Amino acid sequence: MADNGTANANREHKSSVFADFFKDRDRLLEMYGALKGISYPADTQIELVTLEDVLFQNQINDLAFVLDGRLIVLVEHQSTLNNNIPLRMLIYIGREYERLTDSRDIYRHKLLKIPKPDFIVLYNGTEECPDEFELKLSDAFTEAPEIPDMLELKVKGYNVNDGHNPEILQRSRNMGDYAKFIALIRKKQETGMALSEAITAAIRQCIDKGIMADYLKKQGSEVENMLMTEFNIDVAKEVWMEEARQDGIEIGEARGEARGETRGKRATALAMIKGGIPIETASKYSGIPVDELRRHIKASGASQLPPQ
Repeated sequence: MADNGTANANREHKSSVFADFFKDRDRLLEMYGALKGISYPADTQIELVTLEDVLFQNQINDLAFVLDGRLIVLVEHQSTLNNNIPLRMLIYIGREYERLTDSRDIYRHKLLKIPKPDFIVLYNGTEECPDEFELKLSDAFTEAPEIPDMLELKVKGYNVNDGHNPEILQRSRNMGDYAKFIALIRKKQETGMALSEAITAAIRQCIDKGIMADYLKKQGSEVENMLMTEFNIDVAKEVWMEEARQDGIEIGEARGEARGETRGKRATALAMIKGGIPIETASKYSGIPVDELRRHIKASGASQLPPQ
């Protein structure tokens, strides 16, 4: 089980500032308690079981933990609304149960007891979004009215932007601080600051005001690198959607058709590289081989590859 610091985390794996900040057991317990309106004792056991290096649609599982041996909670942090979260959660929970059980036990006659699942998505993007919402796996099923739905998975969603869900953000100071930090970066960008300058200025200002101060003092440079990647990925996604629109392809179809998907991934990777992301990182997130990306960069007329 976890200790008072980080909950059994792999320190080499940092997919996002959110996941890195909330993998701390105390912050995680405070966050989950705030979402559920429950005050968990400080000694409540938490075991972090986040899936690492498991890619699905270029995403990595953000946070997963077993609470007091009774609940297994999967949390996804989203800056772009994604209706496929229930399907991803279904895949994730299957893998989690494989890890948490002995494969031989499922063939025994005695009922195997497993932690009850809870699925959560926390949204902090810029699109309009209600404070709370629900996503259901059954919404993705093809029409077959003669067969009743035999499988359902519901994901509870919360808008955790600054100014939304004030009661939850008040109950969890760390969630409130994270929301303020992201909002501050966006406000500085709106004044014309470059992304890197906005991140640096927001970090300094938050430290001065005691917002995520301890974490930002220790992880400041890593936070800058992670946020540069995260924000540039968001910009890259916008480029992909705009390209799909220009081609006359509906976004949903573009993601489902091989040609649209390949073009989208390539546009995503090239936009990331243009934004200063290393070509190896762009390759990892897009699934496009490095050699292929180099060819596309040269074909685009660039005199040289971005510095790596």
